[in-house]
Amino acid sequence: MQIYHPSLPLRFASSKHSTLSTLYAVLRTTTSPSTLRLYSIFGPPGTSGEMTSPSSGDNNNKRKATDEPISPPPVRRKVQSSISKDAVANFFSPKQQQKQQQQQGPKNAGTEIVWTERAAADDGSPTTLLVGRFVPEAQKELGTDGPQTARRKIAAFDLDSTLIVTQSGKKFSNDPGDWRWWHPNVPSRLQALYNNESYRIVIFSNQAGLKLHPGPGGGNSKGPKAPAAAARAKVDAFKKKCAAVLRDLGVPTTVYAATERDRYRKPRTGMWAEVCADYGIPEADVDLEHSVFVGDAGGRVERRSAPAAAPKDFSCSDRNFAHNLGVPYATPEEFFLRDPPREFAREFDLAEYPYADGEEGGAPLFEKKEEQDIVLFCGPPGSGKSTFFWKHLEPLSYERVNQDTLKTRAKCLKAASAFLDDGRSIVVDNTNPDEAGRAEWIELAKRHDVPIRCVWFQTPRAICEHNNAVRAISKSLNPEARSAVPPIAFNGYFSRFRQPTIKEGLQHVLPVKFKFRGTKEEYAIWGQYYI
Repeated sequence: MQIYHPSLPLRFASSKHSTLSTLYAVLRTTTSPSTLRLYSIFGPPGTSGEMTSPSSGDNNNKRKATDEPISPPPVRRKVQSSISKDAVANFFSPKQQQKQQQQQGPKNAGTEIVWTERAAADDGSPTTLLVGRFVPEAQKELGTDGPQTARRKIAAFDLDSTLIVTQSGKKFSNDPGDWRWWHPNVPSRLQALYNNESYRIVIFSNQAGLKLHPGPGGGNSKGPKAPAAAARAKVDAFKKKCAAVLRDLGVPTTVYAATERDRYRKPRTGMWAEVCADYGIPEADVDLEHSVFVGDAGGRVERRSAPAAAPKDFSCSDRNFAHNLGVPYATPEEFFLRDPPREFAREFDLAEYPYADGEEGGAPLFEKKEEQDIVLFCGPPGSGKSTFFWKHLEPLSYERVNQDTLKTRAKCLKAASAFLDDGRSIVVDNTNPDEAGRAEWIELAKRHDVPIRCVWFQTPRAICEHNNAVRAISKSLNPEARSAVPPIAFNGYFSRFRQPTIKEGLQHVLPVKFKFRGTKEEYAIWGQYYI
């Protein structure tokens, strides 16, 4: 069986369906495209009108035991009649009456999306989450889609390149009418999930290009009134596009659009918490095993060989989002087309950094060997320098000199000299990526006649960026309330980095590899994906 596509004519298996063919011709002039897509083409006699997936029967698409779980395959069901009483009555009604019904517009044309905005914190911060809830009039009248309705399974989807793509072929488009379904069977699959399988349908979309508060003092951007007006127009266009998509889909759906890099942005789980609150479902009561998240950012590697070449994914954020939620993940190809899973790779894999219960055995990571000395840290932002100081050096009575708190290198050198004059040992808790920066501290050690050694933090950049995001999101893991470091800081460090050596005048270089060191409760926060 084939699924109807608007560009293809409807065909019937035999002449005894000629009456249905005539009826379809009439319905095609009186029924919206979204309804027509629900009509399936009748197969040969004896098939009972069963609808099958486009890829059903393909043995090459069978999943392996080692494949990651994805949404359960659609159950083979008999097609329910899509011909309503109104459509049949219209078939036998006068042409003038049919014309009047055509002028009423497409299905759900009078149904509006209710839009709201939400802030990531209750501290007066500007709103950053855009939420649009769509409920067709039929469900409103019957009261079948309120929060009290028991739907514990959630089918969640990314929007762009998962449910829809641009009609024009452009990567991005601000035209609210420039869209089409990612595949013709997308709407029918979502309708079946809602109508036949009792799923709650939601859409999660990262929309960093939208600014809810543009202009001076708005919190999102700076600039004159013209850019602010353009930003508002972009938000309006997004709303109109979502309205068109959801009306065409025709089942209750809520779209959540994260516009900033806060707790709402995938793979962070803020939008999921909003869904549970909106529908009155305690997070612990969600049927995670049978829920699913579908998105195109799965970290798939480039494929150059058969069956078809395919580029690598731009990120792994959708797969990581599903990991954080604890629900099965699928790409659009796997979910809608039953394609076999492709190879994927994460830049940073949490599985390589499991929680280690208890204290580390063996010798301590750091020992004080001199009565007075300087310990010079070398490592990128987010590499664990400050945590290492508080855990290992502060108990040994080292004084900390940190440019984040003192603001300038000159003030750091001045404070360090004062501590050394007072007979104290110091830790220089800065990044110190190159020889030129380290040379100032080596010269200071010579002037005060104290040894200087270096602790070199060999933390990969991906983990540093992860730690930076965790620190910005979690107050408990950010006791100093430091702001997130911008990407330019990481670029600057790694472009200037030169490995520290004793040839520079250092007495010793101690390499430290990254390992999460904290409580189980802290790891529950750290051990999620944030970027």
